[in-house]
Amino acid sequence: MSELPQGWLAVTLGEVIDFKYGKSLPAANRDGGKFPVYGSNGIVGHHSSWLSAAPTIIIGRKGSVGEVCFSEKNCSPIDTTYYVDNFDYLSPKFCFYLLKQLRLSELNKSTAIPGLNRQDAYNLTIPLPPLKEQIRIAEKIDALQDKLKNIKTRIDNIPELFKLLRQSILSAATSGQLTEDWRGGFSPSMSAIELHKKIKKAHETEGGHARSNASEPTEKAHDLSANDLPEEWEIAVLRDICTPGKPITYGILKPGPELDEGVPYIRVADFPGNKLNIEGIKKTSPEIDTQYKRARLSAGDLLLSIRGSVGRLIKIPTELEGANITQDTARLSISPEISTNYVYLVLLANSTQRRMKNAIRGVAVRGINIGDVRALQIPLPTLDEQIEIARRVEKIFALVDVLECKVQAAKIRIDRLSQSILAQAFRGELVPHDLNDEPAAALLDRVKTQRSTTPKIMRAINSMILDKEAAQKEIISVVDALVQAGSPLTSLELLKFAGYSSDAGTDQMEQFFLDLRKQLFLTTIIKHRPKNSHEDWFSLTNMENAE
Repeated sequence: MSELPQGWLAVTLGEVIDFKYGKSLPAANRDGGKFPVYGSNGIVGHHSSWLSAAPTIIIGRKGSVGEVCFSEKNCSPIDTTYYVDNFDYLSPKFCFYLLKQLRLSELNKSTAIPGLNRQDAYNLTIPLPPLKEQIRIAEKIDALQDKLKNIKTRIDNIPELFKLLRQSILSAATSGQLTEDWRGGFSPSMSAIELHKKIKKAHETEGGHARSNASEPTEKAHDLSANDLPEEWEIAVLRDICTPGKPITYGILKPGPELDEGVPYIRVADFPGNKLNIEGIKKTSPEIDTQYKRARLSAGDLLLSIRGSVGRLIKIPTELEGANITQDTARLSISPEISTNYVYLVLLANSTQRRMKNAIRGVAVRGINIGDVRALQIPLPTLDEQIEIARRVEKIFALVDVLECKVQAAKIRIDRLSQSILAQAFRGELVPHDLNDEPAAALLDRVKTQRSTTPKIMRAINSMILDKEAAQKEIISVVDALVQAGSPLTSLELLKFAGYSSDAGTDQMEQFFLDLRKQLFLTTIIKHRPKNSHEDWFSLTNMENAE
């Protein structure tokens, strides 16, 4: 620890702070009263009675190891926590911020269930300022953290604003407002009406749309009106703007077992938030793929989720050329006469997403049928305007992406600033020092005096009570007990660490010794007797080797 300011003192955590064990309070026994119940990561419920009088610091003992919470209300820390509620000679808020700065999570030694050994925490060296300075430090941190919290709250709201901005841009793009100025000064080589006729004629030339057993489109779901669009635009249906001979279709019903080698197929789960996660894609057999060859993908195709999370959308990259899809998705192979990038934007727009949601059916598994997908209405401007719309949206979205990156960087800086404030505080650099403050050495003497004047028998009884409460909470194997302890234990210590109470019955004691003999037989643990000791000690085999 670096040199401390005058009046400060370097002490161990255990010299000034006591970690008490939380008490079991199962969720079924909580009655929803006014007092918070704390688990290792914060409030987990409420109850009408309490264990600890406020203020209380709660420390994660199992699960979210080392997480630190502060309760200004009487509360009940449960058995996955330690808690601190004795602050006779300490500032509660100062202790709270100090414990947060100590990174207690790094003391976790368990390989199975994460756990914090309080002795490891007690051994940590901490800076102890005078009591009055502790109060000033805590007040200053509170004030600064409140300001940071307000800034962070505003920044946390910005992503939602970006989301609304993107949707307003898509709305303007797909309603003609974004390119209104462009249409006034451009003469297209082919009008939207001519384009619409051309793509429908292409399907007729190929024999028209094949009949299928798909349900009829949902009544009133497809409600886009020509009044919503510029008079030069048309309204097409999705099946007409797809490539003739490559109709909208779903894919594999039962992909079979996952294979290391085979044909990749894309599920809805593979593109959360409209972003493809290639690493998670599974593979099916060539035989199953052949049965659904109609659904094979080409680079540039669009893939739309139609069951479960309806409306997700991605564009297929080159590396997934020839991949297949599942029954929860629909392949859209857009005609070369139409801009795929434009159609992508239309399908993401709130107006189209709303029409899809209106067509959702089902109870157990909800989705939109292929008939409704094929009937989705697509605002149709000229090809030139489609390309211009896609270009403008891409340019605006790129600017929004840059702003989002800056916001994310600002959030990281705020988090670092919060840690910097704590570090500065415990180096003695946050508030002015007052040489008239009673020094920390005198404070420590009072703490020691208080502890020494507590009758030894009472401290022993309290220790036994705490140990008994802890032991009643959970019985673990002797191996896990040694892992959590992090050092060799005597048989009595091992009994306690494994969760057995000192007055355990015959059945529990038999369970303990059976487990002990089994692990000795398996050589998972070893028994040894150090020099000058009259007791056997037990340790993990690998722990002994390490020593």
